Formats: sequence, C-alpha cells, structure tokens
Amino acid sequence: MITALALSPALDVTYVVDRLQGIQRPREAVRVAGGKSLNAARGRGARRTRRLRRRRARAARGGTCGAPLAATASADRDDDGATPTRTCVSIFDAGAGELTEIYERPVAVSAAEADLVLDAALGAPGAAGDWFLLSGGLPQSLAPETVAGAVRRVHQAGGRIAIDTHGRALRAGAAAGPDLVKVNRAEAVELLGCAPDVPGDRLVSGLHGFVAGAGRSSCVVVTDGEDGAWGFDGGEVLRARRSGPVGAFPVGSGDSFLGGLMVAFEASFSLREALPLGAAAGVANAQLPGAARLDAAMARRLAAGIRVDTFSGSAAR
Repeated sequence: MITALALSPALDVTYVVDRLQGIQRPREAVRVAGGKSLNAARGRGARRTRRLRRRRARAARGGTCGAPLAATASADRDDDGATPTRTCVSIFDAGAGELTEIYERPVAVSAAEADLVLDAALGAPGAAGDWFLLSGGLPQSLAPETVAGAVRRVHQAGGRIAIDTHGRALRAGAAAGPDLVKVNRAEAVELLGCAPDVPGDRLVSGLHGFVAGAGRSSCVVVTDGEDGAWGFDGGEVLRARRSGPVGAFPVGSGDSFLGGLMVAFEASFSLREALPLGAAAGVANAQLPGAARLDAAMARRLAAGIRVDTFSGSAAR
C-alpha cells in the first residue's frame, strides 16, 4: 500500500484556449483534485492507494477537491479545516504552444492538523512495511521540520517514505534520511549550493551524499528536463532518457514520474528497473490536459523505449 500525505492540496484547473488574449471560450476545461501528493497518488494508476489529505471546508471549490478521488481510493480520509481549498490554474495557448500557470499558495494548516493526518496514516492497518509519500511545498504556517518529523515517525512505525519538496522543507526532510528523494535540478542545486550547470551525475551523487548522511540506505532521483532523469542508490549512477517529443501538457509530469517510481519500488524493483517506469509516466502525463490523468497502458508501452545509461558519479562540489 502507498499512502499519500497531502498537506497542501488544490483544485487544479486546466484550460485549453486558441489564443491567450481577451475573453476566452476554452476548447477544453479539466478539473482534478490536485496538489503534488494527490497528483502523484493518481499518477501511479493503481487502485491500491490510500490518500490522506487535509481537505479544507466544504465550500464550493473546496468540496470539489474530494469528489474524483473516492472512485479510485480504497481508503480515502478527509479532515476538514476552516479555509477553502486553493485553486491552481494552467492555461494552454494552443496557437503559441505556450503554457501559463497561476498557482495560489497553500492554505494554512496547523501543526495539530498535520499531526492528525500522520496519526491517521500511521494508525491504519498494515502501516509497517508500507510506502508513504509526502510531496509539495508546505503551507507557510508549518515549520520545515514538519517534513523531518514525518520521516522520523514513518520510520519509527516501520514504514518507508518518499519526499518531493523544495527549499527549507527539503533540507530538513532530506537530512532526516528518507528512503527516496525525488526533486528537479533547480531544487537539488539550491539544496547543495552548487553551480546550476553542474553535470547531472555529480549533482545526483552530491544529493545522495547529503541524504545518506543520516545513516540510512536511501535512493535519490533528480529530473533534468531534456537531459532525462538521474538516479543513485549508492551503487551505480544512472540516467534515464527518451528520444522524441514529450507532449504539450507538462503540468503534473514530475508528480506522475514520482507515482511511477512508487509503483516500481512497491513491487521491489531495482532503481534501474524503476527509472523507465517513472520517466514513462511523466511522458504519458504530458499527452493530456489536467495533471496526472495519464493512460497507464500508454506509460507501460513508453517504458520500453526509455534508455538507461551508467555514469561514474563523482559528487558535486
């Protein structure tokens, strides 16, 4: 079982328009329950997923957030708060082939509410041995240490945890030694303080060294745009790449990548086996408007075309 801990959910809205100017009648409008954790949970494309999230008050836009989740979740718990769910809007200009993204900041969540979500997740049957996923930026009301605390509590309960966040929350969480860290190049560069153009093999090795400092066996993955994705688990540095177009709708591709990785690791795949599934899920996501609405069968087909190479892996300085 994989449990997604969503402390910053959103109602994600995607519009496809002919031209981003003046009054619009969208060609297409897609609304999904979003935020990075929920996108990653949906992106894994399986029924055996438990999602625990802070859903805000049942106002018009807040109530919408939960509706599409119940159909695919085997256990789906909502803890209502006092503030409506935020809305994140993406507008695809079909004429220019460009995307405009407008993301509201996460709404306030108290430390007590965050603890409630963790209590519910870790108190569920079979939590020991399960994977947990904490993804996305934290609300400003929560301290960065919240991520580190979640990592420690999951480990104390016998579970495994993946994180995908940024800034001070990433620094605190990565230092606690999660089992998987998945970030993009910019987030890894900020954490390590290295040059923005550092070679990918050195970047992922440096990130692994930071995470491994906690004394646990960890895996790290850095997505790197057109250069593919880099992975390191202390053995070989690997890069996964796919040639050809990747799609017009990238919103949610990183989350879907994480979802694909989680599917693989839940099935006890090696990193070399997991990277193609993650990369393929990211590409499949980009074929449709709306985050993490990917076709799982397409992702499996695409995985066969992902090339995985081995690199030396000297750490970034």
